[in-house]
Order: sequence, then structure tokens, then C-alpha cells
Amino acid sequence: MAPGFVVDNDTFLLVGFGEIFMGFEMKPEKEVMELISSKNQCMSSPNSVNNKKKKKNKNKKMMMTWRRKKIDSPADEITAVRRLFNTCKEVFSNGGPGVVPSEDKIQQLREILDDMKPEDVGLAPTMPYFRPNTGLETRSSPPITYLHLHQCDQFSIGIFCLPPSGVIPLHNHPGMTVFSKLLFGTMHIKSYDWVVDTPMRDPKTRLAKLKVDSTFTAPCNASILYPEDGGNMHRFTAKTACAVLDVLGPPYCNPEGRHCTYFLEFPFDKFSSEEDDILRSEEEKEGYAWLQERDDNPEDHTNVVGALYRGPKVED
Repeated sequence: MAPGFVVDNDTFLLVGFGEIFMGFEMKPEKEVMELISSKNQCMSSPNSVNNKKKKKNKNKKMMMTWRRKKIDSPADEITAVRRLFNTCKEVFSNGGPGVVPSEDKIQQLREILDDMKPEDVGLAPTMPYFRPNTGLETRSSPPITYLHLHQCDQFSIGIFCLPPSGVIPLHNHPGMTVFSKLLFGTMHIKSYDWVVDTPMRDPKTRLAKLKVDSTFTAPCNASILYPEDGGNMHRFTAKTACAVLDVLGPPYCNPEGRHCTYFLEFPFDKFSSEEDDILRSEEEKEGYAWLQERDDNPEDHTNVVGALYRGPKVED
């Protein structure tokens, strides 16, 4: 899923230490450590100077013990998000447009995502990204925040942070296999797949079959869509504050023809007549809709902003 904008490393470099970003003040690590050190010195009692040598030797032993444990247990250092990154590298190593990973690899990545929690990526529902829209423009969708974790030619990892009533409009994923994990919150998902061997109404209007029209509440398993099925066109609507972790393989790429297209949705009868023999029964018609490419700019109907990812490191 991608809302029609580009987030790159240059964007994040504009946010420097000392600046206020999303309600947080960015400080260099050295400055923070000096602040902690000064507070610890203020809390020390006068008698602590006499015991300085004893504490120094004790701290030295504790430090050596901690370092030994860290070396002896390298597996403990692998965070959940690093494990996700390593698995994506393996799953999408031989991928490309329209290439679906093997069933074993799909299950491997799905199991990693199923175990992911908000704290694994440094998120909590109380963060500013998820505040309800209290402005006067109650009709418009509130801003959605995108956190960029990683992108390469084979795959991308990112998180969409939706406040209540946030909407990511109906859009496609050309030639992609997409994993979506709802980290917390309640979200309604509606998705479609194209109906094959059916004539288009016009160059921008095509028949699609409903795949999913349900509400999901975390914790729940990751959903997967494929280049030709699984609900390749979908819309997300946040019923409460939500965070969605997305893995795309391969990612969107305009030069290679994988651009994000948004659609308007119309009932089957809108562009059909009694002479049409595509679908006959009313039951069949309820499961189909006409999807029409939008002519307007995606930015006109998608309010998404990029923000700095603050969670555990994804890669070295």
C-alpha cells in the first residue's frame, strides 16, 4: 500500500538534532548521556567519595559480567524488526514484478509478522500520530503518518499510522506481493480483484470482484495479497487509532511502471444494462463493482505525511 508520495533519505536528513519533530525534541546521544551523568552526580551523597574505589572495582566486575553475557548470547541481540528485515532479504532475494515467493517463504515471513507487536517498532497508541482530528474540517480524512523503515529494489518496509477515521483510499499494487500486519487498533478493509476475460467499459473502468469487506481488530494475523488475487486493490478505514506494518515485494517504482493508481468504486448496475450477459443473478451482482481510475491528483484526496522512524534499528 502506498499513498502516492515519495519518502527518501534526504527527507529525513532535514530533521536535525535539537529540532521539534512530531512533538519530540531531537537531541544528540552525547548530550543526553551528559545530562544523565550530571543528574546522577547531583543525587550522590557526600560520603560516596570515600567509597569511590570500592564502587569502581564493583562496577568494573559488573561491566565485565554484562559484556561476557552479551558475547555469549548473540541471539539475544536480534530484535524483532531486525529479524523481519533479515527474513525479507531471504524471502525476496529472487523476487521481481509478478514473482510470488514460494509457499514456504510466504509462511516464513507471515510467522514473523504475526508475532510483531507495537513495541517492536517503538509505537504506542498514545503517540501524536494517532490523535483524533479535532479540526473544523470534519469531513476530510485526518492526516496519516508514514514511517519509512527500509527500501531497496527487492522490497520495502514501512508503517502507516492512522488516527480514528483515517482513510487510505482504494488503490492497487501492480505486480506485488504485499504483507500487512495490523499492530493495534480496529480497521475496516475492503478489497477487490480484477475479473479476468471481461471487457472493460472504457479505458479506465474495469469490473472487479469483492474479496474482503470486513472489520479487523488487533491482535490478528497478517494479511497477504498477490499480483493477481488476494484483494490486490484495497481501502483501509480506521475505526480507532491504528498502526499497519507493510511489507511490499517489490516496492512501487514509477520508472518501472509500478505506480500507485487510485480508483472510484461504482455498483455493478451503474455501467450495466439488461442486455449485458456478464452477470445474471442479483446475488452475483452484489459481489461485483466497477472500478474507475481517478483523474485527480492522489495528493488531493490522500493526506499522508512522512515522519522519522524512531524504533529499533532495522539494519546496520
